[in-house]
Amino acid sequence: MVPTGDSAPTVGVLDKSLAVLTAVESGPRSLAELVTATGLSRATAHRLAVALEGHGLLRRRPDGRFALGYRLLSLGQQAAGQIPLVEVAEPHLAALRDATGESAQLYVRDGNERVCILAAESAHGLRTIVTVGSRLTMAAGSAAAVLRGDAPAGTWAASVEERERGVASVSAPVVGVDGTVVAAVSVSGPVERTTRDPAARYGPAVLEAAAAVSAALRAGG
Repeated sequence: MVPTGDSAPTVGVLDKSLAVLTAVESGPRSLAELVTATGLSRATAHRLAVALEGHGLLRRRPDGRFALGYRLLSLGQQAAGQIPLVEVAEPHLAALRDATGESAQLYVRDGNERVCILAAESAHGLRTIVTVGSRLTMAAGSAAAVLRGDAPAGTWAASVEERERGVASVSAPVVGVDGTVVAAVSVSGPVERTTRDPAARYGPAVLEAAAAVSAALRAGG
């Protein structure tokens, strides 16, 4: 439902912003049309539309009307790829941990960071621990390389003490139904166990797990 009053006590900034986005969903609108469609004051509608434009969720057409922003394309693609990810990946990540004896993680890209959305910890006392929700750099690490597109489907990336001293990792891409990389499956652990050539030790297992998750996504989970 589109809010009809600018001062309704239950309508917050998020609700008002969503009202503006919903108004533009059916097509570009001028500021006056946004005011009519949302019931917001002209000042409020303008302030929210400009803020949404700044975040890429709206864009301004040459004629001055507001239209849906290009960032929504990326968000929609990511959402479509990520919704089933955790569910379909969980058994394969657990199997990867059991096969390698090391901690396994599933990462997705979020702008200039990567986010761990699933983790299966090693039983070793000395192990890599990455909690779900952790946000890590896209500048270093094997998972970052995969999410940057540096490791095409069918290959893996490896890193040794690149992001953190004493830690090595191997990652491989999860490919969505449209053929794009939507996530990275990783195994990480202390260098004393992984050695300085972790790909030789874990590469095939990581690649197999990533392929299994990709196949499950294509099959609809």
